[in-house]
Amino acid sequence: MGFYFEGFEDRKPPPPLPHSQARELLFQLLATINLTLGAWYIWWRWTDSLNYDALWFAIPLVVAETCAYIGLVLFSINLWQTRDYPRRPPPETINDCLAQPLEEDRPLHVDLFFPSYDEEPELVRLSIRDAKAVTYPHGIDIRIAILDDGKRPAMAAMAQEEGVGYITREDNVGFKAGNLRNAMEQTSGDFIVICDADTRPFSTILEHTLGYFRDPDVAWVQTPQWFFDLPEGKRLPQWLQARLGTPGHWLGRLAERVYGPVTIGQDPFVNDPQMFYDVIQRRRNWANASFCCGAGSIHRREAVMEAALKSYSENIDKQRRQQDQKIKALTGEQELNPQLQQMMDTQTILDTEFTPYKFHVSEDIYTSVVLHSDPDRNWRSVMHPQVESKMLSPQDLQTWMIQRFKYAGGTLDIAKNDNPLFRPGMTFRQRLMYATTVWSYLGALWNVVFLLSPIVYLLTGIAPVSAYSQSFYLHFIPFIVMNELATMAATWGLAGFKGKANYLAFFPVNLRAIWTVLRGRQIKFPTTPKERQEGNFFHLVLPQAGVMVLTLLALVLGWLNMEFQWYGDHSLSGMIVNTFWGLNNVVAMSGLVFAAFWRPDVAPAEASAP
Repeated sequence: MGFYFEGFEDRKPPPPLPHSQARELLFQLLATINLTLGAWYIWWRWTDSLNYDALWFAIPLVVAETCAYIGLVLFSINLWQTRDYPRRPPPETINDCLAQPLEEDRPLHVDLFFPSYDEEPELVRLSIRDAKAVTYPHGIDIRIAILDDGKRPAMAAMAQEEGVGYITREDNVGFKAGNLRNAMEQTSGDFIVICDADTRPFSTILEHTLGYFRDPDVAWVQTPQWFFDLPEGKRLPQWLQARLGTPGHWLGRLAERVYGPVTIGQDPFVNDPQMFYDVIQRRRNWANASFCCGAGSIHRREAVMEAALKSYSENIDKQRRQQDQKIKALTGEQELNPQLQQMMDTQTILDTEFTPYKFHVSEDIYTSVVLHSDPDRNWRSVMHPQVESKMLSPQDLQTWMIQRFKYAGGTLDIAKNDNPLFRPGMTFRQRLMYATTVWSYLGALWNVVFLLSPIVYLLTGIAPVSAYSQSFYLHFIPFIVMNELATMAATWGLAGFKGKANYLAFFPVNLRAIWTVLRGRQIKFPTTPKERQEGNFFHLVLPQAGVMVLTLLALVLGWLNMEFQWYGDHSLSGMIVNTFWGLNNVVAMSGLVFAAFWRPDVAPAEASAP
């Protein structure tokens, strides 16, 4: 059996971004100037720039700008410094990882879990074979297990053929988190490596990460996720030649002479996670706030179980208080009958689930919140900078949106029901880092305002500011230029425009997640498909396409109105500002709209053909 990604097997992951103390100091200087200029701009916007004749437009925009500035402050704090956790030699025995050594020392026991539901057994076989190739410089007991919530005979047969464990259960309560709990009840490893069905661990994953656990306070280590099958795209001359022949090739050469190298179809869904892991997550180590992201993470069993016990006790106390209040409200009594109280407590204990990993769509980040907020143990997390496994990327827009909706909805659901900002035990630094994550998903609310504002001005001539005057440029341009310079210094070595454009473009996904959580609806647990889904995905980007069409139409009408004065009161200065603003929005939306029509050069079905 063949897979479309077989041609990418020899790809190597990028090395971690090198840390430069000089560049970090430069970023800190630029960020400080940037935040000062931003505060000056926001103050001017509120106090001296509002168009009081159109507050219905002016107020939403200045609120949106203020919210975006708060996000900038949080993001700058997140990126403030790189402090990698010191690498230590891999431990030889379990006592190397304990604060209180055992009387009888022994080798480490490690469980490698591969939760699965509906993935192709032959796909999982590839992951299992790579797991079997994991090496370690000392004696170690490694046990590999497939956790099959699909209860498939073919998967059980494959596990037997490969000589690895096969664990299933009667129901699927708790989905992935419940699957992991069931496996933990039947295993005993000191450390647990959590993989997805398509996670292909490198042979060095344990040798490079278990050394962190020499610190008995380290609860888990997260390694970067790397999608080895990302489309590389084609250079513009080759892409045009395939469609227009030789003239297209020369046209592409001419365009590249002017603009530089242009690649079409490279990572169409902006799946490359290096910015997230190598910049955002890695720079949370200094605050002990890098959270677990599931696949590619290594957990200390003791930490997970200890957190589970405390969480179990908290849930029982919470349920008990709620029931007591309800009964007292019904009966009007100040104190409950002792026998009734005991019966209710017993029932509460029976009804409350004990689970090492939270039964939640984002069980990984939720468990991180629980561990980070434990004041008795001060558990530490580590973001290991080096890639230690490879995975498959979403291959179509539908799969991409399923994944992003789960991320957004899960995080916002946690914020609504058990907000880490107010959870006892968190340090101030940790609260700031979790606030950054939550705030970023709320950004769709003000991004909509940024997308609509130039359209409103171009179609009506009504400005949200008192005037696009010299004062406007004096406050706005230094801030926006310094913001770009600070971002470049912070993310040196990685291109950031695609990520910023996508953040703006997936506003419908985040809006749906916000609305789902506000209504109290459960975030669904669909598994992310590992094969390309066929079909027309344009309907998924109708909001983005609508923004593009409205903006371009507004641009045409606005400039025509400058000549013929049909409506409104457009100024040349206002037209210039809103033209650049609108075109930026069009470019940001275009990437996702084009992705709806993207097709790989070789379809999976063709690659699988004998």
